[in-house]
Amino acid sequence: MKIAYLFPGQGSQKPWMLHTLPKHPAVQQVLNEAREILDGEIDCLDSKESLESTVAVQLSLLIASVAVARAFESEGVRPDIVAGHSVGAFSAAVTSKTIEFADALKLVRLRGRLMEQAFPSGYGMGVVTGTDARTVKEITASCFTEKDPVYAANINASDQITVSGSLEGINRVIDQARKKGARTAELLNVSIPSHCPILETVSHALEEELSGIHMHSPEVPYACNRTARLLRSAEQIRDDLAFNVSHPVKWHDISTILCEFGTRLFIEMPPGNVLTTLAKRALPGARSVSVEENGFKNCLFLGKRYTSIQS
Repeated sequence: MKIAYLFPGQGSQKPWMLHTLPKHPAVQQVLNEAREILDGEIDCLDSKESLESTVAVQLSLLIASVAVARAFESEGVRPDIVAGHSVGAFSAAVTSKTIEFADALKLVRLRGRLMEQAFPSGYGMGVVTGTDARTVKEITASCFTEKDPVYAANINASDQITVSGSLEGINRVIDQARKKGARTAELLNVSIPSHCPILETVSHALEEELSGIHMHSPEVPYACNRTARLLRSAEQIRDDLAFNVSHPVKWHDISTILCEFGTRLFIEMPPGNVLTTLAKRALPGARSVSVEENGFKNCLFLGKRYTSIQS
C-alpha cells in the first residue's frame, strides 16, 4: 500500500497560489527560505501579471509543491516514490532528498530564463486527444519541415499527446489530426516549445550548471520523465533534471510503473488536480487525491492511514 507524491508542471499554475497554501509552520518555513534565496522576490511572484513569466510560473510551482510536501513530512507522512511532471521533477528531486531546495530554486530560475530567451515568438505547444501516440507521431513527422519544425512531445495519457514546435507546424498537425478523427486538437496557451529537440541548448546549459551542484542518492525512488523508469542514483536524476525539458515526458508510462511498484495512494501537491485526473483514468483501482481539491487535512488523514497500514 505505497504512497506516491505527484508534482505538477507548467499549466497548473493559478494566481496567488502561494497565498492560498495551508497555514502550517513547515509551509511558512519554505516560504521564508525561498524569500531569502530569491532576495524577497516571492511576495508578488504568483500575481496574475507575474505569472505571464515562465520564470515566475516555474518558481511558484516549485515553492508551492515543496512547501506542502514538507508539511506532510513534519506530520509523519512520507512518500514511497516521487514523480514530477516537467518542472515538477525538481520538486520530486527535493522531496526525495536528492537536491537541496536552495539549489533547486536557483536551477529552476535559470531554467525558466533560458526557456524564455530561447524562442521569444512563433513557437508553442498544442494537444491532441482521442487518438494514440503512434498516430500523432506519424502526423507530426508528415508535417515537419526544417523551416517549421514540429514534434510529438508529452504522452500524458494513452489518448492525450502534446506537440511542440513552430506555430505553423503545430497548426498543420492540428488540421491533420482533426481530419483523422481526433476528439480534440488545439493550441495550448504556451509560448515555448517544451519537451522537444528544439530546447537542446537549454538542456546543455542546465547540464553544465548541474555539474557543479552536490547531489545525494535519493531516499525514495524517483520516476524519470524521459524513460518512465525508477531512478535510484543522483547521477541519473541529474541527467533527467537537465534533459527532460528537451525530451518528451512519458507520463502515461510513469503512471503504470507507479502502480506496478505497489502504489495505492497518489497525492498531488498543489496547485491543481491535472495529474490526479490522469491517475484516476489510468489507474482506477488506486486512490488518487489532490491537496487543492480534497484539502490538506483530508490528504494528511489518508497519508497517515496508508502509512499505518504499511507499518
